[in-house]
Amino acid sequence: MRNIILFDNETRDRLLPFTYTRPVCEIRVGILKIREKWEKWLHGKVSFITQEYLSEKYDITISERNYLINGSVIPNQEICSLVRQMEDGEAMLLNGELIAAVLDRDQFNRLMYDDIEELSSFELNDTPIIKINNLWDIFLVNDQAIRSDFDLLTKGRKSQPVSSTNKVLGQSKVFIEQGAKVECAVLNAEKGPVYIGRNAEVMEGSLIRGPFVLGEGSVVKMGAKIYGPTSIGPKCTVGGEIKNTVIFGNSNKGHEGYLGNSVIGEWCNLGADTNCSNLKNNWSEVKVWDYVSGRFAKTGQLKAGLFMGDHSMAGINTMFNTGTVVGLCCNVFGANFPRNFIPSFSWGGKAGITTYDPSKAFEAIDNMMKIHGSMLSAEDRLLLLKVFEESAKYRPWESEEDTSKKLKKIIEAS
Repeated sequence: MRNIILFDNETRDRLLPFTYTRPVCEIRVGILKIREKWEKWLHGKVSFITQEYLSEKYDITISERNYLINGSVIPNQEICSLVRQMEDGEAMLLNGELIAAVLDRDQFNRLMYDDIEELSSFELNDTPIIKINNLWDIFLVNDQAIRSDFDLLTKGRKSQPVSSTNKVLGQSKVFIEQGAKVECAVLNAEKGPVYIGRNAEVMEGSLIRGPFVLGEGSVVKMGAKIYGPTSIGPKCTVGGEIKNTVIFGNSNKGHEGYLGNSVIGEWCNLGADTNCSNLKNNWSEVKVWDYVSGRFAKTGQLKAGLFMGDHSMAGINTMFNTGTVVGLCCNVFGANFPRNFIPSFSWGGKAGITTYDPSKAFEAIDNMMKIHGSMLSAEDRLLLLKVFEESAKYRPWESEEDTSKKLKKIIEAS
């Protein structure tokens, strides 16, 4: 079994807020997380090089032969074939950026001190590569990722029978895992595959057009209208209208309302009739908050909706403007459009935003997670407190002293 080490680099900062709580390779795109794809393609076990505060949860394993791979790269046949052929001391580059290297233990230790010159490097030329560089890339590459994962997971396997109560187009590209329930729905796989995970449920009256993924244990509620390419991770509940969206897992958009060209993290909840705009009224290019520059930056995209970090909530009738970025542990509510960038640990909306005290945020998070038979671990609490501290610079209404006092109070109480 290959020892695969997936590493973060400066790309990680462009993928905030999702990478506040995970390495880049733990982002879900298609059916699987990037990490899961590499494990299956290379038949190996993954460990991580990531931010120091994440390293206790996502640690590293070094062996006698190590496959060091850029965690923002999505594997395909061509890239994996090249990686398998690489010898110890070889490195693969794309415009000077390290994509992959094969290293023995000594070479790996030297590389940690930036001694990369000794490696035999080659540039990728005319080799197709899919890489996540920006927030919107997650939904842009989702079509290709779903198709690739579908072929990978279903090759040589047989789908569970599709109930005769359903209307199915493109039967050969519909795959239903063991324990899943799909009744009285329309499944159209003519434009892309439809994958229904184990113990998932598609309720009656749902209209689904592929490419589409429903993760293990997730539910599509009655009358939902879902356009591909859309990926719903495990243990989610979705309804209303959804298009070209990725939901990582354990999140709910259970009611009417539109969600398009969007990415939603884990343990999020969108209240009834929450809507997002994914297109500006003047049909101009969408700008999105850039954590690296600290300002709004052009995306080159005509469409971009909502990007919401883990553990954030939106009250009923919340309206999100085009290209809105919401950080971690936010509670957004109230009439009219809130601002296009809502920093982590924010409470409020258009009428005003204050700091969401971490102890109160954790209480709400625990309440949600308990309903799903889970809980916020001590390790995750410490991780989120680190994010609270790291993200303080984006909350201009709060002084550094106020942040320190809140942290000290929470730590002493625990």
